[in-house]
Amino acid sequence: MSVRCVVGLCGVVVLLASSHGESVTGAVCAPSGRVKFICGLGSPEDLVAVPGTAWVLVSGYEGNGGLRLAHARTGRVVQLLPTAKLRAKPDPKRYPGCPGAPSVSDKGAFNTHGLNVRRGPRRLHTVYVVHHGNRESIEIFEIDARPSVPVLTWVGCVIAPPLVGLNGVAPLPGDGFVATNPYPFGDTGTARQRAQAGQNTGDILEWHAASGWATVPGSEAPAPNGIEVSPKGDWLYVNMWPVKKMMRLSRGKSPVQKDVIDVPFHPDNIRWHTDGTLIAGGHFAPDVIRARECLQVACPDAASKVARIDPRAMTLKEIVSIPSTEHFFGATSAMQVGREIWIGAVRGDRVARHPLQ
Repeated sequence: MSVRCVVGLCGVVVLLASSHGESVTGAVCAPSGRVKFICGLGSPEDLVAVPGTAWVLVSGYEGNGGLRLAHARTGRVVQLLPTAKLRAKPDPKRYPGCPGAPSVSDKGAFNTHGLNVRRGPRRLHTVYVVHHGNRESIEIFEIDARPSVPVLTWVGCVIAPPLVGLNGVAPLPGDGFVATNPYPFGDTGTARQRAQAGQNTGDILEWHAASGWATVPGSEAPAPNGIEVSPKGDWLYVNMWPVKKMMRLSRGKSPVQKDVIDVPFHPDNIRWHTDGTLIAGGHFAPDVIRARECLQVACPDAASKVARIDPRAMTLKEIVSIPSTEHFFGATSAMQVGREIWIGAVRGDRVARHPLQ
């Protein structure tokens, strides 16, 4: 089963049969002013386009784990994972040391966070998924974009080092990837308090099949979160949620160069756009304590926000602000889809679609 949602019309989502995915819960999906929504997406954490298609891949936050597809034109939603049967084609040469496929039968066992995609030949792309379920890992999938609904096949995994809690991931040119480690795994809150005070609590890790994990020099920061890599792999762009900053960090350069700019909200994930700019999504509240409070209830002094960043000039411009409501707050990700900005959020069952100004 799958779901078709006529975006911009108030009504109940209609369930349609499909051989490529399972159903998601139908929901009333009324617009709010100029902002439209795609519903049936519990706590959409991160968003990334499937190259060469109108589909957007969506991860789920904590109890809403899994992977979903949302169609940019029709609003159709397809649940890819969890699933009763996982397509698997393990590649031990590319992902040595992976103990086997993850459990994907329920959302508690397969819990997704950051996402990214490596474009491949013949419309066969690689998807990297930060996974917190029954193991802390990067799970890797092949996504076949040739069918009308892309097909996902698990091909390998990379288990996180001990005490590492992963958040964002981005592929490197050639092979390998980088991933953010904001807090020690299982942190009870001490590291979060230090990060809010501007102290370094985490770093960025790099992984290659031949060499395994290594810390990126100079990457120590207060809770590094969403991450992207420059096309040549010589720069990393990293959001630091607690301190409302974005960092540009050199890679493979000595001495290390690090530049930081202020962001007028708490930036979470970050995504490249086709014009060479970066788009950061996050949420605003008077302070970080209030921001956490507003993740639970609607707050009149809070909003979900998006900024467009020039990675060369290291300047930004806020382009979206959506007031906190009962149904939507805690923006975690944003990306441009056509003439819209799509925004995922912790609180809510929907992706917002905000028209470009």
